[in-house]
Amino acid sequence: MSVRSYAICPVSDKKVNERVARINGIFTALLLIIAVSLHSVIPVVFLTIDFFLRASQYSDYSLIAIASKSIVRNLGLNENIINAGPKIFAARIGFIFSFLIIISFLLNSGLLIAILSSTLLLFSALEGFFGYCVACEIYPYVYHLLYKEKIQ
Repeated sequence: MSVRSYAICPVSDKKVNERVARINGIFTALLLIIAVSLHSVIPVVFLTIDFFLRASQYSDYSLIAIASKSIVRNLGLNENIINAGPKIFAARIGFIFSFLIIISFLLNSGLLIAILSSTLLLFSALEGFFGYCVACEIYPYVYHLLYKEKIQ
């Protein structure tokens, strides 16, 4: 049996608007482009804090989510309500990546900054432009690694 048959995407009792999540992805991609273009850690620090908020019970305080909700509302885009679990898991991955990018900046490791930023940029762009959630694809493998003994 494959790993996928053992685990499903994380399920939450919370719901989110997929349109908002996709715009969050676009904002994330833009901030990463700005950070790398300007060789500045400040946009990444902002992203790290914002990802932390979105990955926790403080998601209502995420400035990116607030801006994304405003754009959705002002453009009159229809809601597409989905389970928040995959998006919360994605925010946790984003937090880890952005934190590691900050560490890479502190270590002055241009190669590591480029690799981590490119990866997070790719994940965010796939979500933002195509609605493809990489976290949903990764989650079963993470679940399998963390709960391996419970599955067998």
